[in-house]
Amino acid sequence: MTDGDAGGSETWALAVRAAILLAVDPGLGGAVVRAGPGPVRDAWLDQLKALSPPAAPWRRLPAGIEDDRLLGGLDLTAALTGTRVVSRGLLAEVDGGTLIAPMAERLEASTAAKVAAAMDCGAVDLAREGLSERLPARFVLIALDESATDEAGCAAALTERLAFSLDLDGVRAREAEPILATWAEIAEARTRLEAVIVDEPAIHALCAAAEALGIGSLRAPSLALRVARANAALEDREDLEPDDLSLAAQLVLAPRATRRPAPPDDAEPPPPEPETEPPEDSASDPGESEGEPSLDEIVLAAAAAILPAELEAMWARTERSGAAAPAQGGGGARQASPRRGRRVGVRTGSPRQGVLDLVATLKAAAPWQGVRARADDGKKRLRLGRDDFRIRRFERRAEATVILVVDASGSAAFTRLAETKGAVELLLAEAYVRRTQVGLIAFRGEAAEIVLPPTRSVTRARRQLADLAGGGATPLASALETAAALALAERARGRTPLLVIMTDGRGNVALDGAAFRTRAETEAHSAAGRIRAAGLTSAVIDVSPRPRGDAERLAELMGARFAVLPRVQAGAVRDLVRDLQPAA
Repeated sequence: MTDGDAGGSETWALAVRAAILLAVDPGLGGAVVRAGPGPVRDAWLDQLKALSPPAAPWRRLPAGIEDDRLLGGLDLTAALTGTRVVSRGLLAEVDGGTLIAPMAERLEASTAAKVAAAMDCGAVDLAREGLSERLPARFVLIALDESATDEAGCAAALTERLAFSLDLDGVRAREAEPILATWAEIAEARTRLEAVIVDEPAIHALCAAAEALGIGSLRAPSLALRVARANAALEDREDLEPDDLSLAAQLVLAPRATRRPAPPDDAEPPPPEPETEPPEDSASDPGESEGEPSLDEIVLAAAAAILPAELEAMWARTERSGAAAPAQGGGGARQASPRRGRRVGVRTGSPRQGVLDLVATLKAAAPWQGVRARADDGKKRLRLGRDDFRIRRFERRAEATVILVVDASGSAAFTRLAETKGAVELLLAEAYVRRTQVGLIAFRGEAAEIVLPPTRSVTRARRQLADLAGGGATPLASALETAAALALAERARGRTPLLVIMTDGRGNVALDGAAFRTRAETEAHSAAGRIRAAGLTSAVIDVSPRPRGDAERLAELMGARFAVLPRVQAGAVRDLVRDLQPAA
């Protein structure tokens, strides 16, 4: 939760209130807690556990959990003895309790989707291995987000369904005071929850605040309304008050805001209507008296009061990091692998095609043993059919090959080449950790040249780059054709190619070496189109002192990311390459 200029004690107070409200109404889903391991996070979790029912289960969700453990399935031991027993998974085991997801930012998207589906239905549906069962799974999810500032956080499928987003990084241990509430008080508030009356003005105020803050999801005002009801029940009130709605806006709407509310219009007010005598029996409404804010304004002001000053810039950075956030060790795109890598499930297949999964094979065969025994001689033995065999599915991250294509022509080539050499060395310094190879193509004179074939060796790169010279004409079309050919060759070897082209976008040498600017530009644009059609990930850096739009046009034709760096810097090139790499 963003607390603007509020100190750690105010942040902790709101986090404590969120824990109490979550205990009152588990239908709020849970909370995303952004904090690293430490006494503050442990104190909040301990207090939340103290507010839970005494016998409520408390489980942890491993990041690499498999479907059998998460959802449940057929009990293999019982099935082999002829008894059909359903094995409960983790989601069914935690029914009525709390599920803790450490390092939620690393949770697989498929796992997050299964957890979200169980939260929506309140149950787990098993329809596999001869089973057709529905197991109750109503739980509160606490997603512990330990991601860095430039990394994508918890999956949107989960954050969308969790009412609270708490940021405890700014809270010091001495500010984490105990929660002054007991389970008995929570139980009493739960009995009063259904009696709280919700009126139309309250719904309108929360929806209007969500719209003003740029929140597009309808879940947000719905969760905020539940928070307001839980707070009213906790305070032993049957009607919602502005304080309930304001607290809900701060806890639910403010962390989801994507923009600051627009200032009120300064347009001239409409001309006053002719005065009429009010009826003698009419009573004036103090809430509508002149000069007092409306309920909509009160709720919106409460949420806006804790928004950070640079909300739009922070949201833009979050969007960029969430779209393609390179994680430590990230390389190329993920690829299926028959025998090596991270296990991601099983599939039907022959043991000759991969690694046999014995447990999955036995589970697939178990439901059919009775039928096969009657069709056979009736002896007690295990009968396997060809369709029962299951082989393991693996996934590994392919190596990425970064191909730098640098304009070595003209008088400014010396500076560009010097920075490019620095970028190559920076990328190669991370090559082992990020599983990346680096290649370099320089173009000048009549054609492009592969100066540095893809390599991980810093020594080789320095040796190959030492005598690289610049100057001459600009064979841009040849550079694009050479880069595309090298990228496709790397893709054929199972690697993920990334093209980074540093140019001003103006070529003056055709593919045959003739100095015809018009034909040279046409051929360069055609080559850019072929790069896009091949689906190659690329970026174009405009290195001209005064950009004129030629490089941007080239980026559009290539479907590439575009950046303007009149003065190329090695660190900037490295950061751009990091952004291009797929998220781990």
